[in-house]
Amino acid sequence: MKFHKITYSIPWNLFLITLGSIIMGIGLKAIVIPNGMITGGFSGAGILIYYYTRFLTPGIWYFIFNIPVFILGWLFISRRFLLYSLYGTIILTLVMDLVQFEIPVKDLMLAALAGGTIIGAGSGIVFRSLGSAGGNDIISVILNQKFGIRIGTYNFCFNFILFLFSFGLLNSDLILYSMAMSFITSQVIEYFITLFNQRKMIFIISNSPKEIADEILKKLKRGATFLKGEGAYTGDNKDIILTVVNTFQIKRVEEIAFTIDPDAFLITENTFNVLGKGFSKRKVY
Repeated sequence: MKFHKITYSIPWNLFLITLGSIIMGIGLKAIVIPNGMITGGFSGAGILIYYYTRFLTPGIWYFIFNIPVFILGWLFISRRFLLYSLYGTIILTLVMDLVQFEIPVKDLMLAALAGGTIIGAGSGIVFRSLGSAGGNDIISVILNQKFGIRIGTYNFCFNFILFLFSFGLLNSDLILYSMAMSFITSQVIEYFITLFNQRKMIFIISNSPKEIADEILKKLKRGATFLKGEGAYTGDNKDIILTVVNTFQIKRVEEIAFTIDPDAFLITENTFNVLGKGFSKRKVY
């Protein structure tokens, strides 16, 4: 079975959502809440209301906030995404309410680092699936699908606004540490999302483009495209090689290019995502 078929299978997606939601729930209940901090998103809003009212539990508040958002997921994404997200929301709610242990991190800076890393890792794992853990994740996916807004960037902006409204309800130091934790969370989420998708785009300017391209096709099994260029100084027409490889193949491309043409000129750029044959398959929620 091809890997892209596995990524669309129900067991694989349920596994990712379950694992990610459990990790997120542990971070929230074992680190964030014992230290009096809040997270961003709907979970943070639920925790904030719980601190203020001591009514119900953070998990129940989180589930309540999710009810109207599920309607948006149904309208703008898909029923499959909604069902996966409902499952993730239930798992996260149960973990938040059932976890009774505390990770003994008393230094607030260390708690922010640990909480942000754990919650970001869990959320990033969930985002690798075709669903979410509910709440702000659903809105994040809608904005990412419709407008191309990066998920981590939106989460940080939303959380920043939430924290502004927290002043006056919580200790200022706790809010600032929570904001630091939110930033760490957003960075870890982005890392997990791009962990297996990031590729390197390489431009090669050489007097032997055909020979270099042939070696890339033969030895690396990667495609290459000739872009027509013209030297600004010489006015000579050139075939510029464009190829996309993974990070482990960069040195091999350099070796091929400079072995054939010691005067070759290489430009390597990061790419956020590469879709197509030989790389990632387009993710459809």
